[in-house]
Parts: sequence; structure tokens; C-alpha cells
Amino acid sequence: MKQLCKWAQQYGPLIGRLLMANIFLVSGFNKLTGFAGTAGYMAATMSSVDPTLIKLMLVATIIIELGGGLMILLGWQARWGATALLLWMIPVTYIFHAYWGLPPEQMMPQFINFQKNMAMMGGMLYIIAYGSGPYSLARENC
Repeated sequence: MKQLCKWAQQYGPLIGRLLMANIFLVSGFNKLTGFAGTAGYMAATMSSVDPTLIKLMLVATIIIELGGGLMILLGWQARWGATALLLWMIPVTYIFHAYWGLPPEQMMPQFINFQKNMAMMGGMLYIIAYGSGPYSLARENC
């Protein structure tokens, strides 16, 4: 068990950063390449928001997902990247995964997405607290 703990302390932060960054990088890239479709989905979800503002919010989302994801992946300013993603995820989770107000057939998928986002927010807090770990471009200390 001691060897496993030593291995996990050495390589766990790197593997964890790769896994955590993956979802943001893939999501940001998909939003970038499917900009019109994503903007349409956002407009349908937030029907009272001006379409120009929707597009600006989508651009900001892409920048946060790709930028924060890359910062975490590389371990460069990972705490700042994690902080940006955490603060961005709070309203995104509440707005786009509000399962409690949906019809029963839509409730479970959004509940799962809500819980997934909560877990990712926990991961962001872990990066904020402990930094990027041994294999990173910039080891950070609090």
C-alpha cells in the first residue's frame, strides 16, 4: 500500500489534470466548431437574453473552457485556470442543468449532468488547494 500511495502522489496529479482538462478541452472545441448550434441551444434555454449577448457569452465560454483546460492540462497557472472554471461552472450548472423544473423524462439526464458538474467543481477546488503537482510547467505553492 505504501508503494501505491507513493506512486499516486507522484503521478496522480498529472493523470488527474489530464482527465479533468479533457472534458473542458473537448467541450470548448465542440462549441467552437459548432458555434451556431450551441448558440441556438443557449438562446432556447435563455430565451429572455438578447441574441448578441448569447454570442458574447458563448465566446467567453469557449475562452474559459479552452484556456482553463489548457492551464490545468499543462500545469501552468493551474490554480487560476481552476478558479476561472469553478466560478464559470456555478451559473452554468444552475442555468443549464436545472433538473428540478423539468418534466420527468428530462429530469434524470439533467440530474446526472448537474451531479457531474458538482464533482468537477470539487476537482477544481482540489487543484486550487493543492496546485498542479510534480509534473507540470509551474509547480505552485500557496
